[in-house]
Amino acid sequence: MKAYRASILYFSGFSDQENHRAVLESDGLLVVGPDARGRQVVQAVGPFHQLAPRFAGVPTEHFPGRIIAPGFVDIHIHYPQIDVIGSPAEGLLPWLENYTFPHEKRFSAPDYSAQAATFFIAELLRNGVTTALAFATSHPESVNALFAEAQKNHLRLIAGKVLMDQNSPDGVRDETRQSLLDTEALIQRWHGVDRLGYAITPRFVPSCSAAQLRGAGELAARYPDVWVQSHVAENRDEVAWVRELYPEARSYLSVYEQFGLMRPRAIYAHCIHFNDEDRALMRSTGAAAAVSPTSNLFLGSGFFDYAGADRVGFSYGLASDVGGGTSFSPFHTMLAAYYVGREGQTKSGVSLSPQHLWWQHTGGAAQALGLGGVVGNLLPGCEADFVVLNPQATPLLARKTAQAASLDELLFSMIVLGDDRLVEKTVISQAGSAAGHPQSKL
Repeated sequence: MKAYRASILYFSGFSDQENHRAVLESDGLLVVGPDARGRQVVQAVGPFHQLAPRFAGVPTEHFPGRIIAPGFVDIHIHYPQIDVIGSPAEGLLPWLENYTFPHEKRFSAPDYSAQAATFFIAELLRNGVTTALAFATSHPESVNALFAEAQKNHLRLIAGKVLMDQNSPDGVRDETRQSLLDTEALIQRWHGVDRLGYAITPRFVPSCSAAQLRGAGELAARYPDVWVQSHVAENRDEVAWVRELYPEARSYLSVYEQFGLMRPRAIYAHCIHFNDEDRALMRSTGAAAAVSPTSNLFLGSGFFDYAGADRVGFSYGLASDVGGGTSFSPFHTMLAAYYVGREGQTKSGVSLSPQHLWWQHTGGAAQALGLGGVVGNLLPGCEADFVVLNPQATPLLARKTAQAASLDELLFSMIVLGDDRLVEKTVISQAGSAAGHPQSKL
């Protein structure tokens, strides 16, 4: 066992239905140790003066002036797009055609995939992301490289080979039958190994034939504990394209339902151009949305309707969506989500509270993945993934956080002014120990 003394930030519940208010122990103790399966999990959390006598013999690392918080959960990100980030384009479809697809061709090479995976995992950890749901490319080599690097770093990672057998250029377009055989082989090789999970990954409806979508749905039924991930209703031109391909479908989202791809552990990125029938379908099937505000702002795709999602009641969490998204930093993503709420689809806008923004990128995102109570929080039983934050990381941040009169003011100061410099250390759970990743070493 090991203990950590600092200010401790955690949430009092595990789900949207519970009271998941944020709690900050100004002088707290976090105690971690192995559970019955050997996983390093939180054993206790609370005020130092209450817990210290009980754990007097446990080695304790002290972080004065620092905040220990749950590791961030990013539920939609593209690992092959680390060199596509920041590329100018008129919108989603030209951006894919001119930058993304040409670059993704390079991931047929195992060596290139491996070096990109090394950079990608290091960048996640440097920014305090300890759980991620990621797209690879259509090449199995890219998936193997990513999982191998995540396994080496003990990261909780869910990923999958992209399915795209039509409307795609040579070099990234796959073959229908082989793509499904490759997907099943990758599931059998990686799903459930250490902290890894597999996601069946149709890129989006236009890139997949009906036969490929049908096969993906059959795999989802055959392997009910794997994830499903794709894109939906991100861009108006994309929505119009799907309408041409499936004129009888009620909506873009309903195409996925038609092929058996709507269920718990199904994560759909964007979900912007929705109506209440779509929202009700998300709720009734247990699917969740990956809200990607920096990407939506950068590509001019539109605004996620928080008020509509909450009114109908389906699950969502925050995501960077690198490389359409413009930063790995959860602080940049949370701030962009605040902008989107203020300027979104309701006339008066929605003012998202700092606690809710933070929840969306930790416990709420974990809940969307079906991992509530496993990651994204620091209550007893949660895997011991956490970040050490330095609220004095920059002069302006230090000045602002010193004046915070409430927890909301402190959290909002870090959301607005924070970036990778705020993350001093990332600690990853693993069997029997905890692996620290100081920012300076990544």
